[in-house]
Amino acid sequence: MPSRKDLANAIRALSMDAVQKANSGHPGAPMGMADIAEVLWNDHLKHNPTNPDWHDRDRFILSNGHGSMLTYSLLHLTGYDLSMEDLKNFRQLHSKTPGHPEYGYAPGVETTTGPLGQGITNGVGMALAERTLGAQFNRGTHKIVDHYTYVFMGDGCMMEGISHESCALAGTWGLGKLIAFWDDNGISIDGHVENWFTDDTPKRFEAYGWHVVRDVDGHDADAINKAIHEAKSVNDKPTLICCKTVIGYGAPNLCGSHDCHGAPLGGDEIQATRENLGWNHGPFEIPDDIYGGWNAKEKGASAESHWQEKFDAYKKEFPELAAEFERRMKGELPANWKETVNGWIQTANEKAEKVASRKASGNTIAAFAKALPELLGGSADLTPSNNTSWPEATAITRTVADGNYISYGVREFGMSAILNGVALHGGFVAFGGTFLMFSEYARNALRMAALMKQRSIFVYTHDSIGLGEDGPTHQPVEQIATLRLIPNMTLWRPCDQVETAIAWQSAVERMDGPSCLIFSRQGLPHMERSNEQIADIARGGYVLRDCEGTPEAIIIATGSEVELAVQAFDELSGKGKKVRVVSMPSTNLFDSQDPAYRESVLPAAVTARVAVEAGVTDFWRKYVGLNGDVIGVDRFGESAPADQLFKEFGITAENVVKAVENVL
Repeated sequence: MPSRKDLANAIRALSMDAVQKANSGHPGAPMGMADIAEVLWNDHLKHNPTNPDWHDRDRFILSNGHGSMLTYSLLHLTGYDLSMEDLKNFRQLHSKTPGHPEYGYAPGVETTTGPLGQGITNGVGMALAERTLGAQFNRGTHKIVDHYTYVFMGDGCMMEGISHESCALAGTWGLGKLIAFWDDNGISIDGHVENWFTDDTPKRFEAYGWHVVRDVDGHDADAINKAIHEAKSVNDKPTLICCKTVIGYGAPNLCGSHDCHGAPLGGDEIQATRENLGWNHGPFEIPDDIYGGWNAKEKGASAESHWQEKFDAYKKEFPELAAEFERRMKGELPANWKETVNGWIQTANEKAEKVASRKASGNTIAAFAKALPELLGGSADLTPSNNTSWPEATAITRTVADGNYISYGVREFGMSAILNGVALHGGFVAFGGTFLMFSEYARNALRMAALMKQRSIFVYTHDSIGLGEDGPTHQPVEQIATLRLIPNMTLWRPCDQVETAIAWQSAVERMDGPSCLIFSRQGLPHMERSNEQIADIARGGYVLRDCEGTPEAIIIATGSEVELAVQAFDELSGKGKKVRVVSMPSTNLFDSQDPAYRESVLPAAVTARVAVEAGVTDFWRKYVGLNGDVIGVDRFGESAPADQLFKEFGITAENVVKAVENVL
């Protein structure tokens, strides 16, 4: 049987060989963390390489994702569908081994990491999901949800502000099955970190409410093993294991230096490293006994089989709960979902209320929650303003694990990346709310949700200068346009309660990406529609008001500005002008429709077009063309009542009328 050092050295060899072949990458972290990974994966991690999606597997996250060859080496060695050829294609086009771990490329990669701090935050979300799901489904001795979340993180993750946000929450919630390993090697790209990173990190995490295991030799397998056992013995706190390591361990001339952080070691140093480690094998060569020491297929299959026996017993005693668990983990919606949605849309249409769309959103959440037990809501300290709670919502706290609502505090970035972790874990439809302006704090987490195609739902209220007296610091101008530009993001800005309900329906039913739901502070009137028009809302854009025959001009609007467009329509129609109003609550969805539908809504022959939205105007140029005009806001706002601001910035029905007359 190979020694632990031999097993760890396989990681080091594969990592330095792959980086050298690619002539690009980060060998230092995988070489430094190899011993920690060997102990964790061989002695503790519960996983099945032949079924990477097993529900009760432990989750492993490499938050310092630049060290991706650590993950790829582990997956390959333990028996996942990741071949040696895949490792040789590290960082190459269309490979399963991109430069940073990418969710959906290699089996066993639990989340996309690279933007530092987001991996640990995803891990907090996964650990929260495990605890909440377990509290909702486990009964007595039947523990069908019972797994750990393990996270590797480096100094860079510790420095990023998002790690402060999420780790503070993890301590507050007492997530005892979250175990993080700090790779304390004292090195970042600029060199030794003592000139810019002098935090007392163990004290910091103790202050968060974590259990901290200090001063672990990250190259001593026995010490690492002991630390993990200690972490597992603490079930009411997350644990940080502080591992002192040497970056580039084994490289005789470069170890301990930032020179091996993000560059190939070079042929001579690799040969010297082989000799120094006693690794007498060629590039990408792994002996059979090393493979045998790593192979986790049999152990993994046995672990899953044991869990399946437990689940079968659970299913026999609690058949309804078991069926519900299976449904939720498959991501299927309840049998009465469509009935609930259609009923609420009909009710909203019949009520015909004038209501702020943030309130309409709250009404919709309350209606949908009755049929959606997997709903997991929350807000970044703005619940009453965002209208994100509902009558049956129960707050999740340190002592209440089976709730369905989270107060994140003022942590927009942390909230958003935690949502991504919950979505990745499975079993929930998760959303979080804040003011639209503060989407700026969370932007990279939104991008990651889109990159990973996760069903994270981001609720943003107070959507424009309509915010009013709080002034330009809180008034979003450019945010809607830039959020629409994120690939694979669907953004909705509904104009009334009916469009709001359909926006929520779309977000919940969407399984291949995130949604931003944008809502107003001010009241918005109900728009009369036919059943056919209601059905077309789901297409993202539709004809709301129309003339007889072919229109002379088209007005396109979203959200609160749809009311102005309809007022302008009435005035222009009274003057004998043939005008069409298009409500376009989701440009992303409208753009994805077939050409025939888009042409039916926006006929190419009608070049006299005006778009109106209380935000930057450039986005709308693609819809109005060279002959059209856009009414919007291309500067920062002011502090004043909303009605005064709309007049100040020219966002009025009168100006829409003038613009249409001008383009005609």
